[in-house]
Amino acid sequence: MVSIEEFKNMDIRIAKIIGVQAHEKARSPMYILRLDLGKELGERTIVAGIRDRYTQEELLGKKIACIVNLEPKLIGNVESNGMLLAAENEGALAILVPDREIEQGSRVH
Repeated sequence: MVSIEEFKNMDIRIAKIIGVQAHEKARSPMYILRLDLGKELGERTIVAGIRDRYTQEELLGKKIACIVNLEPKLIGNVESNGMLLAAENEGALAILVPDREIEQGSRVH
């Protein structure tokens, strides 16, 4: 079990995907995503293993929920600075998105 204090340590924010490119040096189908996290956090890059589930066109401009305070990880020579949140069930994958318009950088509670 995770305590509420441990959960509060995760910084989950809304980001807008402003750039999408195939990550050719990754071992599995991945994208390099450029995110806009608003005025406070600015832009950052994450690597996401969703290339076989989403097209670049589906992702570009989409607002997503992501964890922004993970330790950076080098994935196929690209530093990933966060992780998008998605749900999976029997092979179906759905990226978590806000159901209303909300600014980039907004905290998820």
